[in-house]
Amino acid sequence: MENSRTSNPRRRSWTPSSMPRTLWSSTESPTKDFRSNDDQKAVNVQVVVRCRPLSEDEVRARASLMISCDETKQQVIASQNTGNKQTDRVFVFDKVFGPTSQQKELYDDVVAPVISEVLEGYSWTIFAYGQTGTGKTYTMEGEGRKQKNAGVIPRAVQQIFDVLESEKADYSMKATFLELYNEEITDLLASDDQPKRPLVLMEDGKGAVFVRGLEEEIVCSVDEIYAVLDKGSSRKHTAETLLNKQSNRSHSIFTITIQIKEPNSSDGSELIRCGKLNLVDLAGSENILRSGAREVRAREAGEINKSLLTLGRVINALADSSTHVPYRDSKLTRLLRDSLGGKTKTCIIATISPSILSQEETLSTLDYAFRAKCIKNRPEVNQKLMKSTLIKDLYSQIDSLKQELHATRQRNGSYAAEDERHSADALRKQLMEIQELYIFQQQLRVDLEDKLERNERELTTTRQSLFNLEDQYQQAIVMCKDKETLIFNLISSGKELTKKALELRSDLEGAASDVSTLFAKIEHKNCLEDTNRQHIQNFYSQLVQQLRELDNAVSASATSQEQNWKAIQDNTQSFLASKSKAIDELLKQTEYLKDLCASGVKNLDVSAEELYQNSQLALSRLSSELSAHSSCIVDLVTKNSSDADAINNDLKSNMNNLRSRIDALIKLQEENHARDYQASKNISSSLVNFFKTLRIYISKLTLIEEDSRTITNQKLHAFTTKFEEFSLAEERLLLEQMAQLLANSSSRKKKMATVDDVLESASNRSDKLNQEISDMQSLTADGEEEWNNFIAKTETNYVEDSAAVEAGKCTLEEGLQCCMRKLAEVSQQQRMNEESLLVEINKNFDSDDSHIKNGTSVNEKIHARFSSIAASLLEETDDATKKLMLSAENPLRLDHEASEKANLLSSRCLVCTKETSTIHSEQVAEISRTARESLLDDYLVDNASCVSPRKRNLVLPTREEIECLIISTLGDSLQPDNAVAS
Repeated sequence: MENSRTSNPRRRSWTPSSMPRTLWSSTESPTKDFRSNDDQKAVNVQVVVRCRPLSEDEVRARASLMISCDETKQQVIASQNTGNKQTDRVFVFDKVFGPTSQQKELYDDVVAPVISEVLEGYSWTIFAYGQTGTGKTYTMEGEGRKQKNAGVIPRAVQQIFDVLESEKADYSMKATFLELYNEEITDLLASDDQPKRPLVLMEDGKGAVFVRGLEEEIVCSVDEIYAVLDKGSSRKHTAETLLNKQSNRSHSIFTITIQIKEPNSSDGSELIRCGKLNLVDLAGSENILRSGAREVRAREAGEINKSLLTLGRVINALADSSTHVPYRDSKLTRLLRDSLGGKTKTCIIATISPSILSQEETLSTLDYAFRAKCIKNRPEVNQKLMKSTLIKDLYSQIDSLKQELHATRQRNGSYAAEDERHSADALRKQLMEIQELYIFQQQLRVDLEDKLERNERELTTTRQSLFNLEDQYQQAIVMCKDKETLIFNLISSGKELTKKALELRSDLEGAASDVSTLFAKIEHKNCLEDTNRQHIQNFYSQLVQQLRELDNAVSASATSQEQNWKAIQDNTQSFLASKSKAIDELLKQTEYLKDLCASGVKNLDVSAEELYQNSQLALSRLSSELSAHSSCIVDLVTKNSSDADAINNDLKSNMNNLRSRIDALIKLQEENHARDYQASKNISSSLVNFFKTLRIYISKLTLIEEDSRTITNQKLHAFTTKFEEFSLAEERLLLEQMAQLLANSSSRKKKMATVDDVLESASNRSDKLNQEISDMQSLTADGEEEWNNFIAKTETNYVEDSAAVEAGKCTLEEGLQCCMRKLAEVSQQQRMNEESLLVEINKNFDSDDSHIKNGTSVNEKIHARFSSIAASLLEETDDATKKLMLSAENPLRLDHEASEKANLLSSRCLVCTKETSTIHSEQVAEISRTARESLLDDYLVDNASCVSPRKRNLVLPTREEIECLIISTLGDSLQPDNAVAS
């Protein structure tokens, strides 16, 4: 059954067993009743007890426990204090759930098997019974859709839909929700625009009870049935009492009716299995004094207790097998009549409180529940109906509604019941739907014929295009074979050229690396020589300056000594007097010479230190530049490698995407072909069945028309007689009520004269119907023959198209696999080249690093040697100064003793002084000349010659460029042929 239909969701039940809302097309056959022998067996009512935990008020009041539950033995033990003696009463039930039990446990153990039997075609009733505030509504409804705390109703609804969807069954489902408040029945699903009025309980001829005017909601999903539950629950009467903050003030019955289409039987008839589930939430019995009910609430409590008391009396009567059961004392027991001792299976969930504060109510509930175990029902599988019978009943109702509508119009607005008016509107809508369906079928037939003609024309065009494509395909095969030979030769030569080019590229890379290293060493050597030459020039300038100053000092000293010796010769006395001054002057000059020499040595030491620092800085800078250069090369190689890998990965991804798209396209084409082929087969089978059914219906319509004419005459005659009798009875009744209705009744008598006109019009319609049936039979035969020819052609084309698609799929798959293998080989070769390049770069970097370390060690040795020479020079200068001071002091001490020898010695000293001055000047000149020759003239520098090569950047072609060159050459060589082929 199509459960997605949502048109006309609300319908009223007019009979105890209403018809299914969705129809299937099938031939008519008599209704059959399938019942098993086991259905006649009597079964006891299933009774389950659930004990809730202590409430917050009971915990605060420190109420003691009087109930203990043994879930393993399925026993409830109630403790009673009679005087000073405690007695225990033990009740045994089918299932017992203690205060710690969860909603899921109760549902899985009790309700889940019930749902399975409902889907098998049984009727079940589950209702909660107990004192107010013991958890009846929580057990039945829970906390709505929350999975953990959902009650029986939401879980049952979910299970029903899960089972039906898993079995992929055709089904329809409808729900009703009524409330019994103060002994008045109201529909919780009624529209808001309809006046709220109590519904009436009625019985059919078989004694079955039903509610007239109760609306049924057709539901197609879990969400829709939840919406129905929410809508009905929001309209229920609830109020706050001292025992329960949200106490139900009414009884509610939620009924789900499921109609399931069974597989075709052996004789080809289609059956409908009907299951029914009644979920009852009873209002709790309560003590008016303890609940604090006043006025309206007290009246509500009284009505609740009255109906529950009647329910208890019914249970006792059934348990005692009494001859009289007081069903009619309460509307609640009338509604539950079939569930208590009838043909419906029943499960009672008795809810109790463990507190001693509710001892009387708890014991009363346990007694009723224990008594209810003795009730025996005789469940039967609901009668299975044939779809054709339901359709026939529906047509009968439509005809009767037409007659009532016609009669109502003839009465010129006479009174009709509101229920009858709503029912007539619903049946009128159904008739319009059937007429629209017939028109749609006719339009569909015309569209199918047009589509058939278009398909035949397209098939002819497609065949011609296929022949042309086959010719082009043969020509392309010949050209491809010629090109394969050419491509093979070009690829072989291209591979050889690529191999040679790659070898030359490898050699060129090595040479370029060596040249780069050589130029780097030359630049380093030139920089070092320029620095050394600058330092030597500075050293030579300082040396010449110092020697010049020393020569001037020696010359001045010699002149002074000559003057002194001459003065000694002239006046020895004046010499002795000025001897002390001369010695002081000599000591000053000596200190000056000492300081001058020390400052010169220090300057030399500072210059040497600067030279050492500059050389170290240059070497470290060179080392850092080499490291940066090496890291840049490594990064460049790594980046190129990652870029190449990314390109390869993109290429692989594109190839995979191309493969997946081709596979998807082929699969989609195959699915489209299969779907078209299957759709054609389905349409074919449907049309064949339609033609067969149409022929059967035509033959049956002929018989039905003849029978209908006879039956119509008989019924009209009987109707005339009965109508006259009914009019006389109605006249007597209306005289007692209203004079106006009497006149209307008399007028209806006069209208019976139109019966003869109805007979005549029925005869005319019969003749026209026979002519239409004859024309329809001829059209059916022609259409069936044309459709069979089209189906045969469609099957042949489908086989040919499937074979062609499969061959193209294999060819594309082989080409893609070849491309993937070549791509993997290129990626492997590229990785090997990058690894070898990184190894060579690391070797060159290690060589440069060793050269830098050697230069640094040599520079340190020179610096250490220069420092040692400066220190020894300072020590010798100090020794000479000390000796000179001693030499000056000794003559001063012996001046008086050697005054006579002074004249002789003065002449000799003059000669020696002149000779010393001359020799000193010559030695200073010799030192300057030697230093110039050694530091400037003889110092050799490697000057760059004009034939030295200049450094230039070498651009090497990559492996991909070489391969692309070969590929482009191959493409250029094939391009003219491709143009010709195209």
